[in-house]
Amino acid sequence: MQYEDILYEARDGVATITINRPAVLNAFRGKTCEELIHAFNTAGWNKAIGVIVLTGAGDRAFCTGGDQSAHSGNYDGRGLIGLPVEELQSIIRDVPKPVIARVQGYAIGGGNVLATLCDLTIASEKAQFGQVGPKVGSVDPGFGTAYLARIVGEKRAREIWYLCRRYTAAEAMAMGLVNTVVPHDQLDAEVAKWCAEILERSPTAIAIAKRSFNADTDNIRGIGGMGMQALSMYYASDESREGVRAFNEKRKPDFRKHQI
Repeated sequence: MQYEDILYEARDGVATITINRPAVLNAFRGKTCEELIHAFNTAGWNKAIGVIVLTGAGDRAFCTGGDQSAHSGNYDGRGLIGLPVEELQSIIRDVPKPVIARVQGYAIGGGNVLATLCDLTIASEKAQFGQVGPKVGSVDPGFGTAYLARIVGEKRAREIWYLCRRYTAAEAMAMGLVNTVVPHDQLDAEVAKWCAEILERSPTAIAIAKRSFNADTDNIRGIGGMGMQALSMYYASDESREGVRAFNEKRKPDFRKHQI
């Protein structure tokens, strides 16, 4: 596959996958998801690769979720909502290699979900985390909600989704969403350090450990599938479309007049 929306580099046992859409704060469209799935499959089953790093191009954003300019009732690709996001989330969990989220800026919306799903998250002090779904007529059911609650607890997860606030890297670390926070200019060195330590460990033992961790939460995949079915119907509503329109028109949405 010729990549247009991402960059892929494999070196010294580490595969780095970079969402390369900095003009839209590394928001993803259908094509981006397809390329990410392909890249994770390429790295995940290559025995020469011991760890995968997921990041975003530039200094401003890791990923800000679905590209609203590619969303008009559905996104611009395949799947229930026009994005094969279920496959993308699943492949991050299914590859038998640790996946590290290198978060240098905004990890918002679907980007926050990706950072949550990665095995480990290393953040710059400049990083920000949070959800926006209910602000733009969307939600990420399953891994975006139920799995998040497993990590940060029910009360905090509900706060994140209901209020759509932003959280600093230090706040994200305090709630368990991030493994470590470092000064911005030390981020790459810290990621390289963690990768080097992982590469010294038994790859088979790590693969078994990852499968074991996943086994405890894999029921959430079914919750997500059911939730995505509901989300596809919600996207067809005037209530959801009001969120997209308001975002693109840079105004506050009036959801209540369109409430289903």
